Amino acid sequence: MNIVILERNSVGDDISMEPVRAFGNVTEYTDTTPDTVAERVKDADIVIANKMPLNENTLKDAEKVKLICEFATGYDNIDTAYCKERGIAVCNVRGYSTEAVVQHTFALYFYLSEHLPYYDDYVKSGSYSAQPLFTHYGMHFNELSGKTWGIAGMGNIGKRVAQIAGAFGCKVISYSTSGKNESESSVSFDELLEYSDVISLHCPLNEKTLHLFDYDAICRMKDSAILINVARGKVVDNADLARALDEGRIAAAGLDVIEEEPISKDNPLMKVRDKDRLIITPHMAWASTEARGRCVAECAKNIASFLNGTSRSRVV
Repeated sequence: MNIVILERNSVGDDISMEPVRAFGNVTEYTDTTPDTVAERVKDADIVIANKMPLNENTLKDAEKVKLICEFATGYDNIDTAYCKERGIAVCNVRGYSTEAVVQHTFALYFYLSEHLPYYDDYVKSGSYSAQPLFTHYGMHFNELSGKTWGIAGMGNIGKRVAQIAGAFGCKVISYSTSGKNESESSVSFDELLEYSDVISLHCPLNEKTLHLFDYDAICRMKDSAILINVARGKVVDNADLARALDEGRIAAAGLDVIEEEPISKDNPLMKVRDKDRLIITPHMAWASTEARGRCVAECAKNIASFLNGTSRSRVV
């Protein structure tokens, strides 16, 4: 059984591939570019990928391939219709990063809301040691308890964020972007914007959510609100957010995803004037050591299931 891993670095070289090696001869590529996919998979029985395109163009000469596994939940890089026509099974990995993304959601919030960069610098610059008072609170901050935490996208991650926000004493309101996950906390999109002190995004990217948070939507939020995006970059219009931050339309934004990844030097967010009101992390909310290990382990379980004739985590 020839197994080809196209993007080893998508889960990190610190994560063991032994769970996958149990099923055959494994060829690992640290990185792959779209123009090298076809050559690398031509003799594969199983292909493991993350972002590389797997379609008729790249798979037409891979006559032996029987299974494609994603090191991810999303599988928009795979032409599922073509795979179905060819009889190629496709599996993804689900739920492996929920706790990591939820944790990062709150990390972004507290970094911004408690002005942690300012206070850290105040101490390390020597300003604290030069003052006579035991405390310093030059940048005002508020308690999370009693605030309204709004959530867009009530899948597994959104529901877990709701639980933790509630534990902090928040009133939780939610907007189901699909309309399929409504609950007692559900409100309209207009109400989400109007009443939330924090809005965190956990929705998929589709025709309904593309640029859901544009300039108009952001301007309807409270000017004291914080926007957090750990969903998909294009749910938020980056240029509109940069403009809104510069105009003081909202207090701050925390992003783990942006429209073009990696971020381009001319992205308007790179030019936001008040850097303390914006934190951007490099699409790493999902990537705790534990989550990356689970991703590989779950992928191995998908391979075992396929070889045993069952359909675990199958999307095709």
